[in-house]
Amino acid sequence: MKLVGVVKLDLSLSSKSFHNCTVAHRQYGPSWSWSGSEPFFVAREPNNPAAEEDDGYLVAYVHDENTQESKFLVMDAKSPTLEIISAVKLPGRVPSGFHGLFVKESDLNKL
Repeated sequence: MKLVGVVKLDLSLSSKSFHNCTVAHRQYGPSWSWSGSEPFFVAREPNNPAAEEDDGYLVAYVHDENTQESKFLVMDAKSPTLEIISAVKLPGRVPSGFHGLFVKESDLNKL
């Protein structure tokens, strides 16, 4: 399966249809040649219990099959267009289907 973009849904807005609950979206590139990894949410303030649910960033690896260019995208999770805040060009391709895992530093120190 090729992931060509990301859609943010607010399920509290849906009655019987998911079409009514789309609140943000971003296509990874200008053509279908772009594909991306599973996006992850990274909280702006992970230790702030009062922070809004979407106060943070969506991050994903993307690749253009035509140019063989790969990037790491950082998107504003609150933006209705999931505005790209940063796009870092990568020296090589991240494999399709790549998955990541975020863990706390304190958990890593226990290993």
